[in-house]
Amino acid sequence: MMRTLWIVLLAALLSGCGYNTLQTTDEQIKASWAEVLNQYQRRSDLIPNLVNTVKGYAAQEQAVLLGVTEARAKVGSIQATPELINDAQAFAKFQAAQGELTSALSRLLVVSENYPQLKSDQNFRDLQAQLEGTENRITVARNRYIQAVKEYNVTVREFPTNLTAMLFGYKVKPSFTVENEKEISRPPTVDFATPRIIPNVAAPAK
Repeated sequence: MMRTLWIVLLAALLSGCGYNTLQTTDEQIKASWAEVLNQYQRRSDLIPNLVNTVKGYAAQEQAVLLGVTEARAKVGSIQATPELINDAQAFAKFQAAQGELTSALSRLLVVSENYPQLKSDQNFRDLQAQLEGTENRITVARNRYIQAVKEYNVTVREFPTNLTAMLFGYKVKPSFTVENEKEISRPPTVDFATPRIIPNVAAPAK
């Protein structure tokens, strides 16, 4: 009986000190991060077909094509494990690589503007549409991750839950930076009604 009472008291104490909140928000981060990785992988899977299609009409654009291929390889060289969100340095490296890939893809779409036959190719148009949809899903998934991390980090820092966080080893987690968001949150806008591809370029930070 006494043991049961102590267990109940301990559970109430942990709940009141934010332990349950820390557990819940930590799981939300893991789930939202998994979705971010899923959408990034979806984009990565589209790139080989996109590059090969462009190469068929614009093989002379070697610098741009190579830039996309190398950026994709750089992203692939980073082991995007669930533990990545616990390492601020590794997380920054990962998001920087994704930003480079986004920039390389933007340049590829801009270059395709110079090749009417390429723009009229149905496969290329389908890949563009899939890429645009994937970029939108990346933005949504990334924003959910940002919100989950924000809620979790507030809990880790606030008193008295910060004491519980220290006791159980919960630490602040990294998130996407403002500079990174400006760089990668706006995918190229594809207008199928007119033969133009207008990249959204964020204004440089002042």
